Amino acid sequence: MRIAIIGYSGSGKSTLARKLGERLAIPVMYLDQVHWLPGWKERDDDDARAVVATFMNDHESWVIEGNYTNLLYDERMTQADVIIVMLFGRFRCCARAVRRWLRYRGASRPDMTPGCPEKIDAEFAWWLLIKGRNAARRQRFVDTAYAHPDTAIIVRNPAQLAHVRTIIERSQK
Repeated sequence: MRIAIIGYSGSGKSTLARKLGERLAIPVMYLDQVHWLPGWKERDDDDARAVVATFMNDHESWVIEGNYTNLLYDERMTQADVIIVMLFGRFRCCARAVRRWLRYRGASRPDMTPGCPEKIDAEFAWWLLIKGRNAARRQRFVDTAYAHPDTAIIVRNPAQLAHVRTIIERSQK
């Protein structure tokens, strides 16, 4: 089973990836860990692509969480048996991001590179509420779903997400 999880920041992509990885006993890659080096420094794109390619080649099954179109996006979507596109509303995502910040404030969360402490600053708030939800980004998510009609599932709320998780988990028994 290969699962790609994409969607808006704060939608719960990392939490879903972790839960599916644990439940299905398959490795999980968080693209934030690939992209960010300690101290919030960005990894070179070629190096990051090599890390993702190695992970995909070394594992028969995987969960890869994150958008990062520069990190073998088309290959991830093509190879995935399931693509989960998380399009939760702006304020639900914002509330989740604030809860995450309160939980991990001053520390690196498990799905982030060590040395990148959780933060909410003006730049991230702008990304979360405006820039990361622009029309082009939303269209890319929708286009991905339409380009992969047999594997993509658009999830817009927690009830749909719970249903999708149940279906995936049951299919592996």
